[in-house]
Amino acid sequence: MNKVPLTVIGAEKLRAELHQLKTVDRPNVIAAIAEARSHGDLSENAEYDAAKERQSFVEGRIAEVEGKLANAQIIDPKLLDVDGRCVFGATVELEDLESGETVTYQIVGDDEADIKEGKISISSPIARALIGKYAGDVAEVQAPGGIREYEVLDVKYI
Repeated sequence: MNKVPLTVIGAEKLRAELHQLKTVDRPNVIAAIAEARSHGDLSENAEYDAAKERQSFVEGRIAEVEGKLANAQIIDPKLLDVDGRCVFGATVELEDLESGETVTYQIVGDDEADIKEGKISISSPIARALIGKYAGDVAEVQAPGGIREYEVLDVKYI
């Protein structure tokens, strides 16, 4: 299986989710199944069916998170010798040359991407265009509405 790039914070969030699933959610589901079983006939027991479905979801998510962590390549851009270049994990301040609007994005792994938090996936067109650029460079991004140009104002490693 391929390595999955993750930021340090993204890996910590996955570990915290795994801990929550194993120590809180799994025991709660087991208790709910035991409670539903005590009500008798399982063939017509909606509580039992719901608890089993929840158990299936929790166990599936545990397996998924464990798989991601096992295949994670945790990258801390502060430890890389990149000399101001835009790389995975970097926080980049951009100016849209057409509108003059300024935006700030952090380039993260696919699982961590959240545009509301200013985190864009490494596989997104804008991140692909930014990789390797320095402050002052112009990146051309193939967007659905045509080519957009962004000037890299600053590159930080937070």
